[in-house]
Amino acid sequence: MDEVISIARCAAKTKARLLVVRRRGTATRANNTGTRNKALHSTGQPAYSGPDKTDRSQRRMNPLILVVDDDPQIRDVLRIALTRAGFRLAEAKDGAEALTMAAQLSPDLIVLDIGLPEMDGRDVCRALRAKSDVPVLFLTAEGDEVDRVVGLELGADDYVTKPFSPRELVARIRVILKRTGKRETVAQAALKRGVLAVDPERHLVTVSGAPVALTAREMEILARLMARPDHVLARPQLVDAIYGTNIHVSDRTMDSHLRNLRAKLGAAGCADAIVTVHGVGIRMGPCAG
Repeated sequence: MDEVISIARCAAKTKARLLVVRRRGTATRANNTGTRNKALHSTGQPAYSGPDKTDRSQRRMNPLILVVDDDPQIRDVLRIALTRAGFRLAEAKDGAEALTMAAQLSPDLIVLDIGLPEMDGRDVCRALRAKSDVPVLFLTAEGDEVDRVVGLELGADDYVTKPFSPRELVARIRVILKRTGKRETVAQAALKRGVLAVDPERHLVTVSGAPVALTAREMEILARLMARPDHVLARPQLVDAIYGTNIHVSDRTMDSHLRNLRAKLGAAGCADAIVTVHGVGIRMGPCAG
């Protein structure tokens, strides 16, 4: 009997010890949790938040737009409109600064005021075209048709007249970037007709093997015509194909691009590259050289 009582007492003591240990463990975990919570509340951040789950695609940089205008109010309007549209922005207040920044930053598009002091927008565009085919959108004074035509002949891709709608300007920028960006994202076969060879993928045009420098817009027009060289394309169809259906473009704008394109190909020895079918539209010529 005494042995049974002794065993029972030992069991009770063991159970009591286990209960104390369990209570101590619970208290320790509670203290640790309280300490962690205090640290979280004091720093505002957990000590370790796990792996960074930021979507890598969101880190890719948006197109960089270089805005060139001597009027700070115009730059303010453009800064607000373009940053809201998701573009990165660089600004220059004169032509010399614009050329320096263009060389350093390699922007995806330049919004260029044609009426800059000292070195005006025409001179800046001419200097840019000597080294680069970066898309250029001119800002011109309302009703100044001469500036618009000269700008397009110098190699500008489009223009917007002042005072302008920020929404329209953003829309035109998107259209230009979309069209010029296709060279990088969509594989296109090289095209050949007579002595003329066009490789839209590489933005390369040659006449009898000699390269011809074209603007992005001129390349789009030529590639569109070369895709179906014997097909006559009406002027409105060509405008819609190049600029999109939601953008109004005057006939004079397209005339300037075509005149520029013909002049460049003619100077390279392919004067018969583009033929006008009166009353119908235009198509590729024989490119006999």
